[in-house]
Amino acid sequence: MSIQQLRERRDALAKNIANLMENHQGDKWGAEQDKAYADGMAEIDRVNAEIKRNEDYLQKIAANALNGNTDGLVNQFTRTPGAHGDESRALRAYLTGGMSALAQDDLARLQARQAIGDIRNAMSTTTPGEGGYTVATEYFRQLTQAMKAFGGIRSVATTLQTGTGAQMNFPTADATAEQGEIVGQNTAVTALDTTFGNKTLDVYKYSSKKIALPFELIQDSMFDLEGYIQALLALRIGRITAAHFTTGSGTGQPTGIVTAATVGKTGTTGQTATVIYDDLIDLEHSVDPIYRAAAGYLMADSSLKVIRKIKDTQGRPIFVPGYEQGNPGGAPDRLLGRPITIAQEMPAMAANAKSIAFGDFSKYIVREVMDLTMFRMTDSAFTLNGQVGFVAFNRQGGNLIDVGGAVKLYQNSAT
Repeated sequence: MSIQQLRERRDALAKNIANLMENHQGDKWGAEQDKAYADGMAEIDRVNAEIKRNEDYLQKIAANALNGNTDGLVNQFTRTPGAHGDESRALRAYLTGGMSALAQDDLARLQARQAIGDIRNAMSTTTPGEGGYTVATEYFRQLTQAMKAFGGIRSVATTLQTGTGAQMNFPTADATAEQGEIVGQNTAVTALDTTFGNKTLDVYKYSSKKIALPFELIQDSMFDLEGYIQALLALRIGRITAAHFTTGSGTGQPTGIVTAATVGKTGTTGQTATVIYDDLIDLEHSVDPIYRAAAGYLMADSSLKVIRKIKDTQGRPIFVPGYEQGNPGGAPDRLLGRPITIAQEMPAMAANAKSIAFGDFSKYIVREVMDLTMFRMTDSAFTLNGQVGFVAFNRQGGNLIDVGGAVKLYQNSAT
């Protein structure tokens, strides 16, 4: 099944669940609907996993097919273009039309290999003394690396790009408690001065930390190590800025949204690693209605796992899966009708943890001053050690520019 078919399958499942919940409210929701919801969610999880496997595979192909010729996809896993071209083309021809579709040189090569096969019947590729020493060790010619999601806050924050890194000031005013009065004839009005404040947004210079590779490793490795290192340096900066924009202290680093926002609801006693339906309702209503029009939830995936098990007072699950993002009519996963953004940097649920944020996240400003700049260093400090150095720099900052409580936090109970 193609990725497009898988996405269409996921869309259909999500819409069925949304319709199921919409059409079975109150006493219409029972064991049959509960089972249909659970089965649908299990199938969505299976389809999501299959989509991700396919997308990861296609990304590997794209990353390794940058030489621009027709052999790019044929040799997707080799560092040397053309290394497996003839065999790959012959295989495609054979699968398409059988032996009759093979070219003369392919047939000759096949006959030679058949003769070699007769020799291998007497020899062995696994026993060293019978020829095993002559067999080269094979490696899959692409470096396998562990992946971990990060950076959810950037997808919902507002990003500003500035030409300099000078401190940026944001004048503020909170006149929400100020109101007028009724006065009688010939009566002097009361004085009420308004006040102003100021919030600042500083930027910080981020480094990826340096990496030094020996000449020999760069020259001899079958992998594109330089390309991998450059991507790794960008990921390092991406991970630390994502962490700072979420939980940064504001002292010598950006002020994270968890640090800047105030607690809107503390969990009911016993909710040290969970949250109940009523507490989520209280959290939403701790944010003024003017901000709730564009509000959503921000949490780690582990918290979403807890949320998916919660049911409302009618016994219906409160989590509704979204349609495929980017398609017409698409929508993100929803909680109580609000979009959910996953940020793995958010604290996991634990005693006193501020594990869920709710509100208008566009009030969080990410400021960028310079593009990500990478350096490949071959100066004497590295050359005398027979090395090439790599490092990346970037200047960024972040803060919640708000004085009206646009974002509030759910804090798990202490006990």
